[in-house]
Amino acid sequence: MTTELAPTDDDLRVIAEQVWSSYLDPDGLNPLVPLPADPGDGHVSATVSVTGAWWGHVVITCSSKAARSAAAALLGVEVADATTDDVTDAVGELANIIGGNVKSLLPGPCALSLPFVLLSGESSWPDVVELCRMDACWLGESVTIQVLAGAVC
Repeated sequence: MTTELAPTDDDLRVIAEQVWSSYLDPDGLNPLVPLPADPGDGHVSATVSVTGAWWGHVVITCSSKAARSAAAALLGVEVADATTDDVTDAVGELANIIGGNVKSLLPGPCALSLPFVLLSGESSWPDVVELCRMDACWLGESVTIQVLAGAVC
């Protein structure tokens, strides 16, 4: 497990707020608000793995409604028109963008995997330690972003 030079909760908060304001809320009308998260029954998770000089994962988990809203915002469509494929692509892309920003804080060289997206159910990451976390609310829905250190499968 690699924890040296790992990002902090503050680093993750800054990255997440910048990504949200750049990609999902450019008008500043619906910011990502740090609050305790509760993904409820249905949620979407996406992860990217970091390998190289540092090993770990960046995970974003949000409610199904937040995931659909993110897809609509990224694609410029109405929420009702966002398809399951759109949701998968959008949450995977958010994990990729946030993961790339986290990677820039880590010692190099490091590589970022393609995103892996789970549309519902429990996600578990064996043999890892949570290094930092941001629980938030966006459009009244739960969003959690984590950086986990440990082995990559």
